Amino acid sequence: MSSPLASVFARAPQRPAQFVSLRAFTAQPRAHEELQSNRLRRRRLNVAQAAAAAEPTEEQAAAGGAAALLAGAIPLAPPGSLPEAQPLEQLPPYSDWHQHPELLQGCEPQAAPLNVAVLLSGGVDSSLALHLLKAAGHNVTAFYLQIWFQEDFRNFWDACPWEEDLEYCRAVCSRLGVELQVVPLTEQYWDRVVAHCISEIRQGRTPNPDVLCNSRVKFGAFYEHLEAQHGGAFDRVASGHYARLERGHPVAAAAGQRAVRQHAAAAAAGGEAGGQEQQQGEQEVRLALTPDAVKDQTYFLAHLSQRQLTRTLFPLGHLTKPQVRALAAAADLPNKGRKDSQGICFLGKVKFSEFIREHLGEWPGPIVEEESDEVLGYHRGFWFHTVGQRKGVPLSGGPWYVTRKDPSSNAVYVSRQYHEGDKQRNSFACGPFSWCGTMRPDPARPLFCKVRHGPHMYACQLELDASGDAGYVTLDGNDQGLAAGQYAVFYQDGCCLGSAVIAGSD
Repeated sequence: MSSPLASVFARAPQRPAQFVSLRAFTAQPRAHEELQSNRLRRRRLNVAQAAAAAEPTEEQAAAGGAAALLAGAIPLAPPGSLPEAQPLEQLPPYSDWHQHPELLQGCEPQAAPLNVAVLLSGGVDSSLALHLLKAAGHNVTAFYLQIWFQEDFRNFWDACPWEEDLEYCRAVCSRLGVELQVVPLTEQYWDRVVAHCISEIRQGRTPNPDVLCNSRVKFGAFYEHLEAQHGGAFDRVASGHYARLERGHPVAAAAGQRAVRQHAAAAAAGGEAGGQEQQQGEQEVRLALTPDAVKDQTYFLAHLSQRQLTRTLFPLGHLTKPQVRALAAAADLPNKGRKDSQGICFLGKVKFSEFIREHLGEWPGPIVEEESDEVLGYHRGFWFHTVGQRKGVPLSGGPWYVTRKDPSSNAVYVSRQYHEGDKQRNSFACGPFSWCGTMRPDPARPLFCKVRHGPHMYACQLELDASGDAGYVTLDGNDQGLAAGQYAVFYQDGCCLGSAVIAGSD
């Protein structure tokens, strides 16, 4: 039986069709999964072993393992903090989008025309963002960031790994009459993201390269490229991330006073004040949750500074993924049926384990049972495993879960009693903190925390030390996948306050 949305997608390019609201969309299967497949199918990365948060496997989720992993986590953002998805009466043709302000909420249409540099990946999200910005009246130029490692693993693929992405980018830009520039940032990506992640993995931690890619490359090295090649020609940098920006918030009074003292001290010393804090009386931009709790990407953007957020646009922030798919079909985008990318962006077809083996090699060591200290077997290197992992543990008689790693002895500890009720994993030390603006957690208001990308978050308590550079977090629930090196991201009143690196859990 075909999906009820199939007819909507089929009719949209020819004539206006009924726009399906958030509730109607989420009640139906995602029809785009049945649309055309990619010319080059990409193999899914083993993200359970990747340098990202330890996610439950598909088998765990099907068997209720995800519930055990996230005991106490809130499945959606707290009531009132998620904006309501705004339905439309009809899906208008693209030529009429400029007449529908509800579509352009994330594009700053009141400030048009701005000169906007749009990060284009070849996927449907960034392509729709480009179309929305064009409809809002902005002057747009598209940029494709080339960060693939062309020299590594050249025998693993049968075509250039970014060839298909670039083909879609060219097709989208040609259709709109938009200039497309290719920016090679492989070296910067290696120096600022990959080298750091490899170092962290070698030390037994679990970094998140996607968080660092946003702050250090897409909204870091790319900003530097624009300034070097185009000066101040661009007012904003836009991307297809699912995040909202709220502009015009007043700077927190305490932060403003600190900034005044900082600027005064810098002026007295004859220098410039650094950092991201504004003077009192100025306004700031806040990073806010989106209507789509599953696709919301504020977790990956929580390392951005106020200076970076001020120059940024997220045109999709008020939309859900099904709405994006429907609008892409209405606009008849060349990539309207393309599947979402999976895994870490720079690896392409290469498995994470293959990449790590190339750069760290193999170092066989013991697999030790947590409760008995008995050696049960051997692994190929502790860096191939992460806390909370089940799939990939080379033991029989399981399921076995990784409880911890000891880099000094190259030992991986495992247990079959990982989810026992008396094993609380609800607190951790973290730092340093990276705040998105001047707002800090208000102890009189509910505070929430995410320890990985996804729709789940915990109510939490945060205790900062005297310096404010480190803290201790207690979650209102157990999370069985806490690992050093992951990011803890904090939310209050529907806004992302910032992030900190998990130093270790109790």
